[in-house]
Parts: sequence; C-alpha cells; structure tokens
Amino acid sequence: MPRTADHDQRRAQILGGLLRVAARDGLHAVTMRSVAAEAGVSLRLVQYYFTNKALLMRAALDRLDAESRARWADRLAALGPAPGPRARVGALLAEALPTDGPSRLFHLVWTSSAVLALTDPDLAAQAFTAGPARLERDLAAALTADRDHLAPGADPATEAARLLALAHGLGTGVLSGLRTPASAREVLDYHLDRLFPGLPAPATDAAPGDTEATHGAGTSAEAT
Repeated sequence: MPRTADHDQRRAQILGGLLRVAARDGLHAVTMRSVAAEAGVSLRLVQYYFTNKALLMRAALDRLDAESRARWADRLAALGPAPGPRARVGALLAEALPTDGPSRLFHLVWTSSAVLALTDPDLAAQAFTAGPARLERDLAAALTADRDHLAPGADPATEAARLLALAHGLGTGVLSGLRTPASAREVLDYHLDRLFPGLPAPATDAAPGDTEATHGAGTSAEAT
C-alpha cells in the first residue's frame, strides 16, 4: 500500500497543476482533464484523489488559505518579538492584499471561485465564507485586545468588518488594475492611522514579499 507521504505528494502535485492552470488561463479553464494534463498524471488519478471538480477546488482553496496564514505568521515574526497593536493589524491586512505572486494567486482563485459558485450548484455547496469569517474574527480579537490604543468610540467588531471589507475591495482594485499595490497600502495606512492615533506604521510593516506586482507577474512560478 502506498505510504501516506506518497499520497500527500500526489495530492500536492495535482493541486499544483490546478493552480498553474488557474494562474495562466483563468479559473474557467480548470477542468479535471486540464488539471491532469498540467500535473502530468492520468485523469483517473485525479478522480481517485478528488471525486469531482468541487472537491478539487475546495482542496486548492484550503491549500492557499494555509499558505496565506503561514505568510501572515512570517510577517509577524519579521516585526520582532513584541510588535505593537498597529503593526499586528497592519501585518494581517497586508497579507489580505494581492501584492505579490502568492497573495495575488490566492485572491484571484478565491474571488473567481466565489463568482463561479453563483451559477455552479456543486461549487455553491462549498462554504466560501469560512475563510473571510475567520479573518474577521482574528481582526476583531486583535482590536479588542488593544482597544486602549484605538480611537475614542471605536468598536472592535465594527472596525474589523470595515477593515476587512476595505481590504477586499482594495484587493479587487489591484487585480483589476484600478490601483497599484503601493496605493492600496496607502489607503489602508490612512485608515489605520486614524484607528490607531499616535501609533505610526512601523518601517517593516510592508513585510517580506511585498512588491509592486504587475498583472500575472510571478503567478505561474508561485503556483507549484
């Protein structure tokens, strides 16, 4: 019987194929057959590990979500052993923006999946709100823990919802070319400066990996 590591490797190989197809051709081009061809495996093997496209998409989103949370942890680590409240919230929101290859791919696949789910019954059965809901809870918890540093009258739960909506809107703007990653960060910083009066953004708030990503730059290379 194949070892667990072999199964994990096969699953990762297949998911890498899906992400490369999505990054290069768009999510509408993702099929079980196109993923098999891209991953260099048989269609039967893809169907063995992922019964249908909906399960394949769910696994890809879970992988992207885990990678995003790992990058957020790296951003926090880069801020030092005791980052301030402004820095912690800034790091979380920075990861929510598509400023480099990995974060752009995450935003692209997640947004495209949600749009497809509007007309695809199988995809609609998936919980696309779980990730954003957890992110909002993380933000609310961070703001609640540091409410003494917030602007007078600021409600942590409401501010978390507002910041998340702002970050998602800015992220879509970056993907569509409405604004650059740098200008999106400027808008976020503008709001954080008013939410945390007297706590300026740290010099390292951009964190490792933030770049002036252009459309499509680095996505296929990062999707393996």
